[in-house]
Amino acid sequence: MIAVPAVESSAAPSGPSSGERVSTILLKRVLMEPLVHFMALALLIFAGYGLLGPDTDDKPDTIVVTTPKIEQMATVFTKTWQRPPTAEELKGLIDDHVKEEILVRQALELGLDRDDTVVRRRLRQKMEFLNAADAETLTATDAELDAYLKANAATFEIDPMLAFQQVFLNPQRRGDTIAQDAASVLEALLTNPATDRALFGDPTLLPPDLPLSSKTSIGQTFGAVEELDKAPLGQWTGPVASGYGLHLIRVSERLPGRVPALDVVRDVVAREWTNAKRKELEDQRFAELLKRYVVSIESPAGAETGP
Repeated sequence: MIAVPAVESSAAPSGPSSGERVSTILLKRVLMEPLVHFMALALLIFAGYGLLGPDTDDKPDTIVVTTPKIEQMATVFTKTWQRPPTAEELKGLIDDHVKEEILVRQALELGLDRDDTVVRRRLRQKMEFLNAADAETLTATDAELDAYLKANAATFEIDPMLAFQQVFLNPQRRGDTIAQDAASVLEALLTNPATDRALFGDPTLLPPDLPLSSKTSIGQTFGAVEELDKAPLGQWTGPVASGYGLHLIRVSERLPGRVPALDVVRDVVAREWTNAKRKELEDQRFAELLKRYVVSIESPAGAETGP
């Protein structure tokens, strides 16, 4: 037997196949395309916005309907309908409150509150109500009320008062003789003050005897206050003209105007004092707010420059 010598295998490693070479060439071409670069950049921007953008924690706004708010709604319902709301009615009140809250927030987000006259006036009223509420908590001392009464005496002064009797002469009934008739009746009354006045006067809806009344009310009824002021007390005089005709009058009582004592008008003085304090607080707070602003007022075209 002939021995054959062993031959060692020394085959070199095979290179890439033709398919692999084609894939590599195509990949290089794709990576060099500008469109691929643009898409990659867009993906990076989108990813970054997703990580850093404001909507990352896009959680809905929270609306909390508190227990005091529910109690308030139930109380208003009870006062309106004179009974407490049922469970279904209370749910309806809560649902309506939530709806209102959502719509108000959305309106504010859209800026619908700006340049709205009704909204602006309502906001102004609410600010003024805050000032009024602070003033209502103030309580004046007797000394403060008395000082306010004296400083504003004309506001609280009691009107002068008069009481008088009258005999009416109708110009439509007496015609041209009314002046002569008035003189005759006056003479009779002066001669005998106890004479029955009904024998001389004409029918009228005006009272023949007017008790103590303010000059204001007398002026509204008769319109002859100045003549009554000048008339002597307890003596017939006239005639005094009014919108109705002529009157012969006798003033039986006259009280001058006067400032009442604090005990008589305490409630009125306290109310006016509170109103004055409210105005004072409002002016003070507005003056402080005004300091934060620079107000520039433009004059209309063609108008003279004002202060």
